[in-house]
Amino acid sequence: MSTRESEILELIKSCSKDKASESKLENLFSEILKKYDRTKSHLSLLENATKHDYDSILITELNLEEPGPRIVYVNDGFTKMTGYSREEVIGKTPRILQGEKTDRHVLDRLKKRLIDGQAFFGHTVNYRKDGSEFINQWDIHPLTNSEGEITHWVSYQRDITERQETSKVLFDATIDFEELEENSKRTFADLDVQGNIISSNKSFREILKRDVDELKEIKIWDLVAEKDNAEVKELFQDFDADVISDDNYTWEFISESDQKLMLEADVKSFVSSDHTVIRIHFDNVSLRNRVIETLKKKSENIEDLLKSHDEFVMKFKKDENGEIYCSYVSESYQTITGLSQETLLDQGIESVVSRKTADVIRASLTKAFGGKRCSEKCEYVGKNDGTIAMIQSFKPIVNEKENKVEAVKSVALLELGID
Repeated sequence: MSTRESEILELIKSCSKDKASESKLENLFSEILKKYDRTKSHLSLLENATKHDYDSILITELNLEEPGPRIVYVNDGFTKMTGYSREEVIGKTPRILQGEKTDRHVLDRLKKRLIDGQAFFGHTVNYRKDGSEFINQWDIHPLTNSEGEITHWVSYQRDITERQETSKVLFDATIDFEELEENSKRTFADLDVQGNIISSNKSFREILKRDVDELKEIKIWDLVAEKDNAEVKELFQDFDADVISDDNYTWEFISESDQKLMLEADVKSFVSSDHTVIRIHFDNVSLRNRVIETLKKKSENIEDLLKSHDEFVMKFKKDENGEIYCSYVSESYQTITGLSQETLLDQGIESVVSRKTADVIRASLTKAFGGKRCSEKCEYVGKNDGTIAMIQSFKPIVNEKENKVEAVKSVALLELGID
């Protein structure tokens, strides 16, 4: 028995007029304690079941009118993610997390779904207690009583800030680009069962030349050519996972600039609580065909292409004053650019790249020495003052004993020109 429980029993004893009253009060306290323990156990199970998928759990009252639903419960994950303690948020509304960059359109869509008694899945910018921004992904569901009446809303939340897209590359067979996340190498979009695009990565938006706000108002079938419109609409308007083909679909999409793109679609679905999300990975068939044609034009023999020098490696360190310098560059740098390695090592990286690239490399090296991997498009100066397009990765090399970045490894790959 805890100290607090002993104190309550002593209080019951002191307030009871006789033994019979004391016994009744003790029994009542015991029942309440059992219910509390059961509730605590259920909450623990809930948190353990969701902790690998979500960073925090928040439960609010039903009322959506001003000033908004009041928070009645948050878990430890919420306090860790936002910096707010339980005491600071209980009785407040989730609006304490909102700020200047919080998307009003997303909030309006969220409110409409909740008014209709429906679950909601989406994300927008939120703010921690210290004012720092993070991208909050919600998965909100109604909680009902024994009569089926909605009494509360439970919001499963995740900080997805680190899922930022990195630059896309055409080939990764010969380069040290393990820092590119697997999803960022692919083009994908997530849909709900009505065909609404609830999220997409940068690659999807770039190839169709659409921004985030445009895609929020568009059904997936609105993006495809007329000849494929009916098939896409039938597939997603009333989605049934059982009728999805194991083979990929090939549809013609129309970009904002009316360019026609043939995309191969790999359609999968998963259920987040009771909310079905349809993920489509796209392979750009039009680009793939142009790559093949380009390879044919560039080399009669594919072995010549594979044997050619198409990358060089560099290593960057910091001197005693904290200035970043290039300490090593591979011999293939001279083969590709026509300039000697000494030119780069003696005069510095900024002397052998375009002015715009110098700023990009400075920012990338700062990020890498801060422990973050990245990749960027860069332009190097050639022997005849021409520019050479490269795709360059920056990877921090960490001294595990001292737990600090001691150098940065960088790989620059020739960018294959595709007409």
